[in-house]
This record gives sequence, C-alpha cells and structure tokens, in this order.
Amino acid sequence: MEQRKIRVAITQGDTNGIGYETIFKCFAEPAALELCTPIVYGSPKVAAYHRKALNMQANFSIITSANAAQNDKLNVLTAFENDVKVELGARTPESGAAARKALDRAIADFASGAFDALVTMPMDTADLDGASSQADYIIRALGITNDCMQVFTSGALRLAVATPLCPAGAAAALISKEAVEGKAKLLFNCLKRDFRVNNPRMAVLAYNMMASTEENDAIAPAVEQLKTDKVWTYGPFQADDFFSSCQHVHFDAILAMYYEQAMIPFKMLAGDEASVFTTGLSLPLVEPMFMGEKEQTQVDELPLRTALYMAVDAARNRENYDEPLANPLKKLYHEKRDESEKVRFTIPKKHEEKN
Repeated sequence: MEQRKIRVAITQGDTNGIGYETIFKCFAEPAALELCTPIVYGSPKVAAYHRKALNMQANFSIITSANAAQNDKLNVLTAFENDVKVELGARTPESGAAARKALDRAIADFASGAFDALVTMPMDTADLDGASSQADYIIRALGITNDCMQVFTSGALRLAVATPLCPAGAAAALISKEAVEGKAKLLFNCLKRDFRVNNPRMAVLAYNMMASTEENDAIAPAVEQLKTDKVWTYGPFQADDFFSSCQHVHFDAILAMYYEQAMIPFKMLAGDEASVFTTGLSLPLVEPMFMGEKEQTQVDELPLRTALYMAVDAARNRENYDEPLANPLKKLYHEKRDESEKVRFTIPKKHEEKN
C-alpha cells in the first residue's frame, strides 16, 4: 500500500479564540509537517493578524482549494473572502459567524473527499443552529442517518455513551436492550477499525446505584446477548466502584448510560491528551479537548497534536482494515461437501447387483 501523506483538514474555530495560536505552535515543530499535510480552513488575513498580535514566527501558504495543498507546508485555505474584525479573547457574533463559514466550507470538502480526516478547533455551540456539538452539526449538514458515536479518549482511556445528550433522568426512558446492543456493537467496530484493537474488551456501566428495571430488563440481557454474538462486553458495573477501584484500566473501552456518567470520571482521569473521536462517518473526525479556560499565549498545543496523531492513525487504520476485506484472497482449495445424509440412504452397487 502506498504510504502517502495523510491530508488533515483543520477548522480555525472562533476567530477570537485559541485556534490559530494552537495551530502555529503545533506546526512550529518540523515533525508535525512530516506527520501529515495540514489544510487550515479559515482566513489568511485573520491568521496573519494572530501571528502579528501574538508575536509568533509562523509561515504558511495561502490556497483557495484543498487540491492545491502542498506537502511540508502549513496551508491556509481561504474559506470566506470578507474581512473579520478580531478581538482576541472576546466572543462576538462576527467571530462566531466566521467560525461557522470555515466549518461549512470544510463540510463541503468533507463530502467530496478532498481530505482524509477532519480536526475541528473550538467554537461556541450557540453558533451551530441548535446542534449540541460540531460533530452533531456536521452529521446534520451531511444528512447522515446511520448511527454515529462520539468516543472520549485520553491515552488508553476511551468512554462512549449509550444514549443521546439529555438530562440524566430522561436517559432512563431511552435505555433498552436493543439500544445498548446497538451502541456496544458500534463501539466494538470502532475499536477494531479506527483504533486497530484486535480483540476489544468493553465494560458496560449500570444506570442506577442499585439493581433496577434498567439493569434487569435491558443492560444485563444486552451484555449476555453481546457475548453470544462474540462482542466481548462485561458488566453492568456500578460506576463509582468501577472507577474508584481502577477497573477501567483492564478494558479497551467503557460504555456509559448517560453523558454525566461518562464525563465526570473522564475529566477527572484525562490529562492534556484528551480528544473526542466521532465514528460512523466516512472520514475520521476528531476534536481536541482543551481543559479549562486559557488566555492567549498560555495555550498548550498538546491537545491539538494528540488529535492530529489520532486523525492520521485512524485514517491509516481504516485503509489497512478495509483493504483486505475489499479484495479477499480467492480460495485455493475446494471445500468438502457434507453429503452424509445422501450417502446414508444410498444403496451400495454390490448390493444392487445381488438383488
């Protein structure tokens, strides 16, 4: 298989935020440009303003289409032409609109396969037309109806949620045997295809502190059925005991029942290498998680670097996983047909002659 450079699209995020600073810091390291060909969807004028205001050394090439991206260079694609007033650290309607324009342009190229993976920088969800996240906005914009799932990752820690984003109390009505099975299988396939875990082991968390209808009627039966289907899941585990006793280190991923159940332990255990990976899309989608509010010039680029590595690895992993399935080897032997019943009721020739 040809080892070409993976093209990673990176959205600028809010023009008053940490996007350009983080991108410049990340690609100041030559190794980052050896890893992939970056295409920043945004505004060269805004990028130049950030570079000057932050007194940073950052060279970039200006392009108008993803096809013009050059290897070994930081490419900034002009996603919109109008000027944007930059007020560092302030969220304004203008900065939010610019972030959305850059995201929309990246979505259009996402659908056409102009790049291999997408990394999104932070922007306010208030600018996403009611979507709960950039991933949700992208899924809606692309009209995707199949199941997608966000996986919160930090090193070997991977957490996903079985129900949509909603209050914890409302999640109970959404928990069913079929829902748990479906999300567990989606997570299982993500681990195999995107993360290349050969034989994933997954833990499933209980909904309540004590056994209840959800555990008895939905979660526990789902776990047993998944084992029958060779999807190796275990549980349901009580969340407090599970994390306090460090049982999470023995599993490749954990399926929680609702958002808070996943995010509270995740934010306590995750470091600066936290990302959100979205599976179920035609291309890998990764969002770096910047824990806590940071002022300009104080932002650590490690979350973006981690997200880039994850995006590149996932793109490569998918190629390696899909290629043999798309071109299976022809059988070099003929299978022996089972004709035991046919033989059983056949009269031997010698016997026929005697009669």
